[in-house]
Amino acid sequence: MIRAILADDEVLARQKLRQLLRDEPEIEIVGEGASASETIDLVRATEPDLLFLDIRMPGMDGFDIIGKLSASSDPAAMPRIIFTTAYDSYALRAFEIHAVDYLLKPFTSERLHSAVQRAHEEIYTAKQNAGRNNLRPQNPPAYTTRIVFKSRGRILFLPVSDIRWIGAEENYARICTGAEKHLLRETMSHLEEKLDPQMFLRVHRSAIVNLQYLKEVRTEPSGEFTVVLVDGQKIAMSRSFHARITEWMAGS
Repeated sequence: MIRAILADDEVLARQKLRQLLRDEPEIEIVGEGASASETIDLVRATEPDLLFLDIRMPGMDGFDIIGKLSASSDPAAMPRIIFTTAYDSYALRAFEIHAVDYLLKPFTSERLHSAVQRAHEEIYTAKQNAGRNNLRPQNPPAYTTRIVFKSRGRILFLPVSDIRWIGAEENYARICTGAEKHLLRETMSHLEEKLDPQMFLRVHRSAIVNLQYLKEVRTEPSGEFTVVLVDGQKIAMSRSFHARITEWMAGS
């Protein structure tokens, strides 16, 4: 059973969410907060597994609430967060703090179910780890599993496993999947820090590749190195990064 708190200053919004959650039998609602202070007190008193949190709350916003809870309690006791809001402008910030999901009002029961299932997986995994380590860790994952960004009026939730390679273009990074390319205002160094090095490898100062799509590394007649992906895409590999892939191949 997942113990959850609903935090929203609008009574009708809480009622609607409560009704939708009736179709989620694993969710047990242990409290409702209508203000920031009320929500903070409830979380501290009940230590829920999951917090459905509105962005704009009286007194402080949802990020302030998370900051207060993080500063005053054991990080292991922090609940997973699902944001529920009418504003799409906070989505990137929400995922930077490893929120489970970001639901834009009005959301459907199907969309809510998807978020609950994701929360269930994270909470279940954390509790399994707690049993092995005699702890109750709720720490965020070391590496991101999704990249969230705006593109052509949409907010995209892109699984990193779909990314084939990333290329630098001045102050932007071009993220390439099998079917699409997206331009993201982000540095390569910052992206590299977010991505699991067991899955992604920097092969050039301007390129990061997903190793599951790597087909081969070629030495060209000129002596330069080229990375070839499974779809035939060729990406230059600098000599300074060649040692990295050699080490990876030796350890795999």
